[in-house]
Amino acid sequence: MGTQYYTAASLDGFIATEDHSLDWLFPLVDINATSYPQFIQGVGALAMGSSTYEWMLRHLVHAPGAPEGGAPWPYAQPTWVFSSRKLEAIAGSDVRFVKGDVRPVHEAMRAAANGKNIWLVGGGDLVGQFFDAGLLDEIIVQVGSVTLGQGQPLLPRRIALPRRLELMEAKRFGPGMAELRYQVLPA
Repeated sequence: MGTQYYTAASLDGFIATEDHSLDWLFPLVDINATSYPQFIQGVGALAMGSSTYEWMLRHLVHAPGAPEGGAPWPYAQPTWVFSSRKLEAIAGSDVRFVKGDVRPVHEAMRAAANGKNIWLVGGGDLVGQFFDAGLLDEIIVQVGSVTLGQGQPLLPRRIALPRRLELMEAKRFGPGMAELRYQVLPA
């Protein structure tokens, strides 16, 4: 069981545009042709920030063409959303709104994950908080063959010695994506 940051980023290190759009990502690869289907089977709990949650509401739950009242939440796993603001809840989902220190929430997530991995969906600042607390085990990033110039950074933290990243694996997914898997070594 580990805590993993699984995401996609542009070649210049951004996970989304300045306005949190992911439109750059979808033309690059079919998600079913990546490691995602296998990855999600090993996930027992998720965490995300409010911007990621709101993007999911706009583009999945309340997307144009969604049924009246919205589409169902896409994850069966319990999801923790870190936010200092009040956000819309989704009926029938196991979404929990929290704020503050990630450490006690991580303990609750570990218990709920029941031996499976914890997926830090994003954004980068939230992942940085897990890293700072020594709770991040892996970074799995699919790098797309596009540059954005600016936007939401993959990780707005400097990760330097004595804690470092060790490249464990590199894979190609079609002509537009490469997946890099890093283990976060303890300090």
